[in-house]
Amino acid sequence: MAIKTKLIEIFKSRGAGPFLFIGSGFSRRYLGLEDWRGLLSRFCVAGSPFEFYLASANGDYPTVARLLAEDFNKYWWNAEEYKGSVSRHKSKVTNITSALRIEICNYLSSLDQTKAKHSEYAAEVGLLSSLNVDGVITTNWDTFIEQIFPDYKTYIGQNELLFSNPQEIGEIYKIHGCSTLPNSLILTNDDYDKFNDRNAYLAAKLITIFVEHPIVFLGYSLSDQNITQLLRAISLCIGKENIEQLRRNLIFVQRQSAGEEANISDTYLTIDGVQIPLVLIKTTSWAPIYEALGATKRKIPARILRYCKEQLYELVQSAEPEKKLCVVDIDAIDHNDDIEFLVGVGVASSHDDNGVSDIGYSVIETKDLILDLLHENAGYDPQQVLDNVVRRAGRNTKNVPVFKYLRGVGIDSADAYNKSGLELDKWVNRDVKDFRVKMYAAPFFRKYRHQTIKEVIDGCTPENSSAYIPYISKDKIDLEVLKDFLIINQDKLDNEVSSYSSNFRKLAALYDKLKWGW
Repeated sequence: MAIKTKLIEIFKSRGAGPFLFIGSGFSRRYLGLEDWRGLLSRFCVAGSPFEFYLASANGDYPTVARLLAEDFNKYWWNAEEYKGSVSRHKSKVTNITSALRIEICNYLSSLDQTKAKHSEYAAEVGLLSSLNVDGVITTNWDTFIEQIFPDYKTYIGQNELLFSNPQEIGEIYKIHGCSTLPNSLILTNDDYDKFNDRNAYLAAKLITIFVEHPIVFLGYSLSDQNITQLLRAISLCIGKENIEQLRRNLIFVQRQSAGEEANISDTYLTIDGVQIPLVLIKTTSWAPIYEALGATKRKIPARILRYCKEQLYELVQSAEPEKKLCVVDIDAIDHNDDIEFLVGVGVASSHDDNGVSDIGYSVIETKDLILDLLHENAGYDPQQVLDNVVRRAGRNTKNVPVFKYLRGVGIDSADAYNKSGLELDKWVNRDVKDFRVKMYAAPFFRKYRHQTIKEVIDGCTPENSSAYIPYISKDKIDLEVLKDFLIINQDKLDNEVSSYSSNFRKLAALYDKLKWGW
């Protein structure tokens, strides 16, 4: 059976959506990031070669990191090439390993989705960025995952995960730390000792995920100690007699050998005498895996479901729950600070409950108006659109093109609109800031604030671009480039196709305002 077909069958048989468990091979594949040896070798600048540290550590890489950190610390404070970094980061130094941590993080922060998008795996990155998986667990330090899934909430390190209330939906668990927090990195043998001492607690926290969700392991070998130790802890938690509960939940992806055909099979991983059932995929292409994940995705974005769970938890604990309830447009949900609790969030039908006529303007919906905005070929009567379509099509959203049709009836200024008597303020009186998604502000200003729209589109996935573009100053937005981007990605306007459809619709409404508004 083909890999994609078999995986779809597995995913559809489970009650909960898939998680990705991502290792260093993932970052090597998409970012060209070095392995342990290559990464540490970059910082062998104090005079001794990497082989010296490897011999001194008896081949143990975390011990290599500790020994290297000690020498690097002495070098870092006085080296000319690190003079600027010392000035910026010296207040963050807390111990002898801090300098190495800081410079590793500085290096990792220079790697982003631009490299991945232009790599030989660009098609895979396109598939990956459109996925709506339930969550991601990773031992990686770089921020590529956060760039691919910017709507997801990130927990950094064991402590943040253990002492929080994760919802197991729309979240990223960076269990070995993150390059945004140098002290969080699990880097040295001392770090690993502390991590392993608490592995049982982490396993207990993750056990529900492993039992209820399919877990797709990408970028790990079956012998990776990070994985075998965690699986051992989980197997101890659930007991040998219950280990079969993991059958078909653990899905490992490995590179096929030369001359071997891509395949998928059931097998076992033996850890300390316990046989743990798993599904093993051997393939050089990860596209079928992403396609299978995409074929079984939820219609409601993971971030919305997470907000629902978070707010339901607070609602149950509240002494006055009636004061926390509200009904809100799904397109308007930007961040959970905007809401108290969501009631009846779902994917609305494109038809009225009592049906629609087969002809006329009563069947025109927002997507139809956007396509007309982009292609200008529908021949709609602008007055009919303003009188009979906008309010109905926009009953649950502000993201409806309206300025094109106002221009069509001669309304070309705020004064003319106010005199027209049309009551379309919901769609007309919108500030440019209203088109921005708050959670994208930090990554935009960190990496893209000085770029043109073309540079953003070329360097980011379409999903990220759709949310970053509204932050670009108007004088840097080339409307023809924006129009072409929306046309190329017009299939993503459909929530049946994309979990980010609201971002693309919002961007189309912004294009309407910039092109035809005042």
